[in-house]
Amino acid sequence: MRVALDAMGGDYAPQSSVAGAVLAIREFPALDKLYLVGDEAAIRAELDKHSCHDPRIEIVHTTQVVEMSETAVDAVRRKKDSSISRAVDLVKRRDADAVVSAGHTGAAVAATTIKLRTLEGVDRPGIAAVLPTETNLCVLIDAGANTDARPEHMLQYAIMGAVFSRYVLGYKNPAIGLMSIGGEDAKGSEFTKEIFKLLRASGLNFRGNIEGHDLFQNPVEVVLCDGFTGNVVLKSCEATAEAVFHWLKNELKSTPIRMLGALIAKGAFKAIKKRTNYEEYGGSPLLGVDGICIIAHGSSSPKAIKNAIRVAMESIQTKINPHIVEEIAAFHARR
Repeated sequence: MRVALDAMGGDYAPQSSVAGAVLAIREFPALDKLYLVGDEAAIRAELDKHSCHDPRIEIVHTTQVVEMSETAVDAVRRKKDSSISRAVDLVKRRDADAVVSAGHTGAAVAATTIKLRTLEGVDRPGIAAVLPTETNLCVLIDAGANTDARPEHMLQYAIMGAVFSRYVLGYKNPAIGLMSIGGEDAKGSEFTKEIFKLLRASGLNFRGNIEGHDLFQNPVEVVLCDGFTGNVVLKSCEATAEAVFHWLKNELKSTPIRMLGALIAKGAFKAIKKRTNYEEYGGSPLLGVDGICIIAHGSSSPKAIKNAIRVAMESIQTKINPHIVEEIAAFHARR
C-alpha cells in the first residue's frame, strides 16, 4: 500500500506530520511506500531528528503551501505546486493509493474533487467522521465537505455512509438516522422533510429522524446531515468532551479525598479518555471521490497522523470505493 502525506498541512506541520509518518512507517509493515510531500529541506531535517532513513519513505519536494485563510478552489488553481495539490497528483497518477492531509479541509476537498473527480453515481463527496457512543461507533456524514447539499446528495451520503459502516466498521445492516429538530416524521425544515421522503422510499435501513441527544442515548450507525450541520455537531462534540475532562480534572484535584478517588478510578478515566480522543480515530475519509482521501484534524498530533495513515490503509484494504460504486448502482437498479 502506498500513501501520500501532505507533510506541510496542519497547525504543527511539518513537525507533527513527519513525526506521525515515522510512527506509521515503523508500526505498519504493510505500508510499502510513504510519500512525504512538501519542503524537502524541512522534511529531511525532521526525519533526521528521528534518525529515520527508511527506504520506504520518499520525499516529493514542493514550493507552496495553502494557507488556512485562502479560498479553497482559488488556492488549488493558483498554487499548483502546493503540498496538497502534489499529494493528490500522486494519487491521480496511481503512484499512491491514498492521500492524507491535516491541512486546509476545503483545499483537500477541492483538490481531490477537481483532480480525481467523483465516483460513478456520486455528485458530491462527503466527509465521514467516526464518533464513539456508549454502544457503537457511528458515522457522521457529511462533516463539512458540502454546506449546500441537495436532497439527492444526502441520499448518496446515506448510501456511502452505510457502505463505510458495513465494510470498515463491521456493522452488517447499519441503521441510518436523519439529523433534525424532532423525532416525529413531520418535524424539520422543508429540506429535511424532502430528504426524509427519499430515505423512506429508498429501501435503506432508515430509522427516521433523530435529534442531538440520540447521538449517544439512542445511537444509529449512520448519522446523516448536511456539511454545515455536521461540522457544527462534530466540533461541538469534540469541544464538549475536552471541556468535561478539564472540569473533571479540576474538581478531582480540589480535595485530598477526591484525589484519592481519582487515583482508584484512574484506569476508568484513561479508558474513557482514549475512547473519546480524536487522536485514536486519526482522520475522516472523504467518501465519493475516485481515490482515497483522509482528512485529519488541523491540530493533529503525531499519533493522530499515524492513525490517519492507518485509516487510509484500512480504506485501501477494504476496497471501499468499489463497494460504493456497486451499492449506488444496485440502488438505481432497484428503482
